[in-house]
Amino acid sequence: MEASLKLFTDFDNKWSYLAGCFQKMVIFNSKTEIAASLEEKRRSGKKIGFVPTMGALHAGHLSLIERAKKENDLVVVSIFVNPAQFNNPDDLKNYPRTIEADEAALKKANTDVLFFPSVEEMYPPGETGDEPFEFGDLETVMEGKHRPGHFKGVALVVSRLFIIIQPNAAYFGEKDFQQLAIIRELAKKMNTGIAITGCPTIRETDGLAMSSRNLLLKDNERKEADKISKALFFIRDNRGGFSIKEIRYKAIEMVEQSGMMKVEYLEIAEEKNLQPVNEWPAEKNVRAFAAVKLGNIRLIDNVPVSN
Repeated sequence: MEASLKLFTDFDNKWSYLAGCFQKMVIFNSKTEIAASLEEKRRSGKKIGFVPTMGALHAGHLSLIERAKKENDLVVVSIFVNPAQFNNPDDLKNYPRTIEADEAALKKANTDVLFFPSVEEMYPPGETGDEPFEFGDLETVMEGKHRPGHFKGVALVVSRLFIIIQPNAAYFGEKDFQQLAIIRELAKKMNTGIAITGCPTIRETDGLAMSSRNLLLKDNERKEADKISKALFFIRDNRGGFSIKEIRYKAIEMVEQSGMMKVEYLEIAEEKNLQPVNEWPAEKNVRAFAAVKLGNIRLIDNVPVSN
């Protein structure tokens, strides 16, 4: 018994034991331990894929893991509800936390490593020294405009995770398209060489973009929520028939028709720089973006609009 326990006092032995016996997912809470163990894997030539999450996992997250597994030798998933990116304390408090279900889903997806740190592990008391990243116009529109400081918090935690994990590639969903643009810029600023891969939005059968916040919707709210994607699909499918001003008005009207939802913003913006456009561009790719309040829940979505 003592000999068996001794195996698990050393994280390298823990990894070797589990890998050799039954390939189970290894869970780390310590950034020092996971960094050291992943360094050993890198030295042995393993390519590491990384999927950072805040938990409450759904099929969208699992699609990122599936992509990462196809393109790497080892897949690391982190679960960390990052307080630095929440503007509203109630939003942080109410954010869904489903760690037992998350662990089960990750094991079923054959995830190799779960990093599940505490707030104190990621943000040690009294620790300073992080330089704030600046993203220019990317962070002054849409989410950046309505959630000041949000992307500073995202960049802070992702930069720390990149330093700890040091992956070859990291995977993010296009549902958070503005965040994806910020992360791509962050990787350039950090000069990490990490390949940032955007993956398509996964939707429910009625079109609603999968989101951890969907778990917080009441039954009547959930039935209403699909109007967000339907309005964005309307823009995509009717680009040639209306001016941008007209089609935005019609889409907002579709969302707000029942009185249950309120549009915070609905913009048509260039994919490259996220700046809103007032006329349909001839040669630039654009997307329709929306943020909507439904009861106490805030939902976002975006859809590419073909030229």
